[in-house]
Amino acid sequence: MSNDPSSMRPQADRRDAPVVPAGAGVSYIMPVLNEVDYLEDAVASTLAQEVDGPIELVIALAPSDDGTTELARELAAKDPRIILVDNPASDNPVGLNLCIRASQYPTIVRVDAHSELSPGYTMRALETLNRTRAANVGGTMHAEGRTPFQRAVAAAYNSKIGLGGGAYHGSGQESEADSAYLGVMRREAVEEIGMFDETLRRGSDWEMNLRLRQAGYRVMFDPKLSVAYWPRESWSQLSRQFLATGRWRGELVRRYGFRNSTRYFAPPALVVMLTLGLLVAGLRIGGALRGVLAGVLSLIFLPIALYALVIAGYSALQKKASLREKIWSLAVVPTMHVAWGAGFIVGVVRGARDTIDTSRVSR
Repeated sequence: MSNDPSSMRPQADRRDAPVVPAGAGVSYIMPVLNEVDYLEDAVASTLAQEVDGPIELVIALAPSDDGTTELARELAAKDPRIILVDNPASDNPVGLNLCIRASQYPTIVRVDAHSELSPGYTMRALETLNRTRAANVGGTMHAEGRTPFQRAVAAAYNSKIGLGGGAYHGSGQESEADSAYLGVMRREAVEEIGMFDETLRRGSDWEMNLRLRQAGYRVMFDPKLSVAYWPRESWSQLSRQFLATGRWRGELVRRYGFRNSTRYFAPPALVVMLTLGLLVAGLRIGGALRGVLAGVLSLIFLPIALYALVIAGYSALQKKASLREKIWSLAVVPTMHVAWGAGFIVGVVRGARDTIDTSRVSR
């Protein structure tokens, strides 16, 4: 998320979101696919939320092959607050819309099966919605890990080096924002703008918040809201996730241009720089590039060397990280940047088309 002014326009006349009576109830929505290792904890943290009024958790079940569907049915059989709907398309925005249509309460809380809500999360979000009259509010994503690799990824998520310092990765000040992590939303406003765009497999939350802001509603970031997030568990999953995410961001740039934050253009710039560096190195080794021109073009190695030093310094300066985590960091951060940037370039040039995030499709 970014507070870049260029990403906050255009916007209609300001409007307050509808007032919701106290005790009116909250609907949690959660699309899932191959989340057997995380689902039970995510459901538990959701149903443990203290709310003034009734709650329900609607889970959209994509075709999983790891036992997620069976586990979800077991949990639903034990708690009538859990409602299950089928999501045969598997797409995240489709699942979110299915959940919204199957839910009933005026406030909707989006939950990820790879996340856990902190105690008091919902009550704090409801207070912020009432106080600011926003249509959507989100908080801080705090990534955590169980293995050295996952902890290295989590550290990158929580660092400005890793994901570029968007508000939901660590900003300490409440403010209006262009999007919200997960999000606690007013149903009336979300339904008014047509809910999630089902043609966007990734980035649909950003796009929906853009339409909320275009309709005049506020989208708020509240740093006192915190959600634990569990990243991908392997290098292959991480690279596939970021490649797909980058490609869909490229698709969003095709559709919405510079309404996207300018920080999204840093990873593709890195990919271009690395590609030029490899080209210059190859030409010099092959003898096709010599003299003054070779010296001038070799200046491309300076920013590449600086980038390598930054990554090495980031890895070395992690005080609480083990040696294995620091070593993984040397691979994790460039993987995130390069995979995302390469996907972005392809997305801008060719569009995302039917690109899917295969990092959770099969175990």
